[in-house]
Amino acid sequence: MQNEPTSSLVGEEYEVEVGPVAHGGHCIARTSEGRVLFVRHTLPGEKVVARITDGESDSRFLRADAVRIIEASKDRVEAPCPYAGPGKCGGCDWQHAKPGAQRRLKGEVIAEQLQRLAGLTPEEAGWDGTVMPAEGDKLPAGEVPAWRTRVQYAIDEDGKVGLRKHRSHDVEPVERCLIAAPGVTELGIEKRDWPGMATVEAIAATGSHDRQVILTPRPGGRLPLVELDKPVSVMRVDERDGGVHRVHGRAFVRERADDRTYRVGSGGFWQVHPQAANTLVRAVMQGLLPRKNDMALDLYCGVGLFAGAIGQRIGEKGAVLGIESGKRAVEDARHNLKDLDRVRIEHGKVDQILPRTGITECDLIVLDPPRAGAGKQVVTHLSALGARRIAYVACDPAALARDLAYFREGGYRVRTLRAFDLFPMTHHVECVAILEPAKKDA
Repeated sequence: MQNEPTSSLVGEEYEVEVGPVAHGGHCIARTSEGRVLFVRHTLPGEKVVARITDGESDSRFLRADAVRIIEASKDRVEAPCPYAGPGKCGGCDWQHAKPGAQRRLKGEVIAEQLQRLAGLTPEEAGWDGTVMPAEGDKLPAGEVPAWRTRVQYAIDEDGKVGLRKHRSHDVEPVERCLIAAPGVTELGIEKRDWPGMATVEAIAATGSHDRQVILTPRPGGRLPLVELDKPVSVMRVDERDGGVHRVHGRAFVRERADDRTYRVGSGGFWQVHPQAANTLVRAVMQGLLPRKNDMALDLYCGVGLFAGAIGQRIGEKGAVLGIESGKRAVEDARHNLKDLDRVRIEHGKVDQILPRTGITECDLIVLDPPRAGAGKQVVTHLSALGARRIAYVACDPAALARDLAYFREGGYRVRTLRAFDLFPMTHHVECVAILEPAKKDA
């Protein structure tokens, strides 16, 4: 008997009742035949018409947009941004939800991931279930915090500025991104055309008046003369090697956190929300409580944010080792922390460098891994070092939950967990988990 040929379901519409929120900026629904839909632009409890955007007749699940709201949630608002909605810009997931509801949804996602992947209830994770707004972001429904200090604009073939559509390379032309920070908007990038460019990234430092644009030309594209509304340094991405090269002005921007100035070069990581760096440093330091003479590790250390904070608190006989894979970030970290003799930065991948250090014990660990998490190999190694406290900074609740399960296997339990809404209007959320040896329960 031959298998039935598969057929695309894109464009098909189903009237569905919407269930719980899921990780990724959508909610779960089922068709009358029981097919699972991941539906964007809706909220739990709504009845909507969902139009399939991705999936075939034999797909395990289907992706869809809510294109008509039959019964609306009390948490629904009209999206303040004209570019938010089905088939439009993919940058924001929750423009149609009240700010408080967005944070509740993020909290539900964290709780679900903790339970499913780590077997932890909020109480067992030392978490009160809330997602805290950043300072200054608690705004009424219908208002949007302008928080994004780094925006990568996509440029269409006609040179028009826009942003990518959801799960697509297609460009949605925009006249203004509402979540872009004032320092980005004031450059005036959206007001002009960028012929020959593939992307234009804008960076507005919050620790200084530094502004930078990074241009990525299309193949064969010529660099334009950049004349914007504010002074700005210009970088370009080399299409051959992907390297970032200085065209005009500084090759870095200056940021501030924890009463220190940090140089961040092109391609170097810095938190995007203006309050994020200070918010996370406070949470990590309150959780770790560094002491004089402590030996600490700062893994995936970027330009040295946490290494600098710990280094200032452990006295002359303490020591911090940072490990970072990005070459430019390592150069910046060494520059940023050159006044702290007790801090050393190593270049390389954590899973490769850490075993070579010969370190067999330490007092404190902070890790801020990429979205995929640290993984079992790294976590197992860290668990054997006997640290008094470990701070795990996570931008993805699923990766956090998986790694917390590995830490439990290594003899650590979660002491506290805090969640911060450092990416308003999107599904992203930042967490800080503080771990300690489980034997302290005894």
